[in-house]
Amino acid sequence: MLAPADSTLATVPTFNALSDIYTSDLLKHAARFQLLTEAFIATYGFKPSFIVRAPGRVNIIGEHIDYCGFPVFPMAIVPDSLIAVRATREHRIRLANINPKYPSREFSCESGSSVTINNTTHEWTNYFKCGYKGAIEAIDCTNPQGMECLMDSSVPSSAGLSSSSAIVCCAVLATMKVNGRLLPKGDVVETAVASERYIGTNGGGMDQTTSIMSQSQSAVFIEFDPELKITPVKFPSTDPQITFVIANTLVVSDKAVTAPVCYNLRVVETRIGALILAKHLGIADHRACKDADPLTFKVVMDEYFATQDTAGSDDVQVWIDHLDAMLHASTEAFGAHPDGYTREQMAAVLDMTPDALSAAVHEDRFPVRAQQFKLLQRAQHAFSEALRV
Repeated sequence: MLAPADSTLATVPTFNALSDIYTSDLLKHAARFQLLTEAFIATYGFKPSFIVRAPGRVNIIGEHIDYCGFPVFPMAIVPDSLIAVRATREHRIRLANINPKYPSREFSCESGSSVTINNTTHEWTNYFKCGYKGAIEAIDCTNPQGMECLMDSSVPSSAGLSSSSAIVCCAVLATMKVNGRLLPKGDVVETAVASERYIGTNGGGMDQTTSIMSQSQSAVFIEFDPELKITPVKFPSTDPQITFVIANTLVVSDKAVTAPVCYNLRVVETRIGALILAKHLGIADHRACKDADPLTFKVVMDEYFATQDTAGSDDVQVWIDHLDAMLHASTEAFGAHPDGYTREQMAAVLDMTPDALSAAVHEDRFPVRAQQFKLLQRAQHAFSEALRV
């Protein structure tokens, strides 16, 4: 459920001047937009009707805890993805890219359920398809418009700056606008988060939220549970000014390709960790835990302290105390297996079969490969990183 905050209920803004988007290097940005427009005309024979934009992001504090339900503190960056778009009467989606490295593709634009995404093949247009499919489903569009699209991105791919999420966000925005149903920002975020999971990565939502909800000259404090809440944070004026250096190491790591042994594995370890921690704390049969899908470390912590009287207490100190207690509890729950658990050991703790445990954490959609599951390390990281945030 979305928080009743203006930021989530607001609509995605439309700008007519680049100075409303960028604060510097306007001539460089103008040349890029002009090149995109000219390339669109050369490709399709018409001017684009509009251009959608979604920036990349860098995370300041809060690594790998959004999918645990904990807050994060990222900010959007200037590098962004752009997609020039024109609606057509054909029932086709045509996709092209400024970068010749990425081949042009097209597919039939029918209902969202008919869009197939082969996530066994690493293909840039799959990310557009994810956003398109999610948007069509979100707006319940049964007769979608055709589109001609040309993309340009200045976000380095596979560099940890959310280039894939920027494409998904652009696709969601373009599809909604072409079909006349541009939803409020909060719904766009939820659509983009759910959409990217079609590629096979079980993400938590930080990347898409940052891209859609960020404001100029501000970082953003994002809370996911119990509801989405966005707090822009302006940095204080200093002399010299605060400067963030974003360095590209040129080491490539594609999240979708390595998901079964990296990203999705971490998510599954936290999901199973939450199930075992809830049982260890004696709250596994509480409705808040039984009904949660997924059950996260944040839900477990909140339910464990749900009856605690904190009236008159400092909220920040209560938060710190709860996280410290969970760090201690996770050591008790998982400390006997410092090198990890096998599937059989985790299932036995939960009185489940390995197959039932796999189904409970949705490995049918997000398969993982591991001999040992590092539950202690994941729990300690999640609670200690949440303390930093």
